[in-house]
Amino acid sequence: MIYLDNAATTMRKPQQVIDAVVQALNTMGNASRGVSSASLKATRTDYVAREKVAKLFGCPQPDHVAFANNSTEALNVALTGLVHEGDRVVSTDMEHNSVLRPLYRLRDEHSVDLQFCGVDRRGNLDYDQLEQLVTDGTRLVAVTHGSNVTGNMVDVARVASIAHKHGALVVVDASQTAGSHVVNMDAMGLDVVCFTGHKGLMGPQGTGGLCIREGVEISPFKVGGTGVQSYSETQPTEYPTRLEAGTLNSHGLAGLVAALDYIDEVTLKAIHDHEEALMRRFYEGVCDVEGVTVYGDFQAADRCAIVPLNIRDYSSAVVSDELAQHYDIATRPGAHCAPRMHRALGTVEQGVVRFSFAWFTTQDEVDAAVAAVQEIAR
Repeated sequence: MIYLDNAATTMRKPQQVIDAVVQALNTMGNASRGVSSASLKATRTDYVAREKVAKLFGCPQPDHVAFANNSTEALNVALTGLVHEGDRVVSTDMEHNSVLRPLYRLRDEHSVDLQFCGVDRRGNLDYDQLEQLVTDGTRLVAVTHGSNVTGNMVDVARVASIAHKHGALVVVDASQTAGSHVVNMDAMGLDVVCFTGHKGLMGPQGTGGLCIREGVEISPFKVGGTGVQSYSETQPTEYPTRLEAGTLNSHGLAGLVAALDYIDEVTLKAIHDHEEALMRRFYEGVCDVEGVTVYGDFQAADRCAIVPLNIRDYSSAVVSDELAQHYDIATRPGAHCAPRMHRALGTVEQGVVRFSFAWFTTQDEVDAAVAAVQEIAR
């Protein structure tokens, strides 16, 4: 299979990630739940994972890294734990449902004043409109770092500057950029960064979390067993325990540690440059094909390794199925859990076929995908 659905999950993992998970399954007990060697190994692995995640995302305090199952859970934790009754929140039309649905629920159940910043015809964020929407009294700005539909990037440091000028917090969804782009919350002025381990970080599914700036207080999304303060009727207040009720996925975090070590070895820049070269190669091969429409801003200096397209007026599902059945190429059709982005692009009915590239994608695979699109278009 030519796997070009990496924006959903990276299927090809470094071998050391697989080995680390297998070893963990055979040797680890429950973290923070005992003093046996098996329990202590899980506890140490979780701690090392916090240190490495903090280093990657520029989070000054490793204990302010709280783990979750994925970006969706991390974003739910951040948004519901920061937004209060009647608050004003600003987000964008670029967002995934992992941001949108928690915000819609806050709007409907807690009278939150929810506003959305639009995009231009290429799907780029309208910063002038954002300046108008973020006013004094705004509680929070929730924004993606990279669109999972178009691959367009957001200048999150600029968003943070706009937000902080009015006393608002910034929550960033780094699902599409973690592992391939620099995300430094300290340097960029970000208050919360949510990430998942199974995409660009090349880790196992079921791993992810959030990095929290010192002084940002997030109420627990769930409460329960923590292994500490067992006689207290309330959830412990210290980070990260405050946000981590229940058994952590230490087996998955062992894989994430191995993935972060691998990224550190090959370097973030090498991964970024390789993925961008593949994305540009594919784009150049399909952008001028008759009947092919490509979406997004490919004149931008930086972007995610994503190319969304349609072929004539065919349903994206039909094209994606043709690619899978006759060319053995995996892509992602449809709405990509980003309804506002598709409304902005005018692709609600047709959807788009998303090609997304990763570290283990080869030039030969890209060329085969270009040839397939050209042939289908003819």
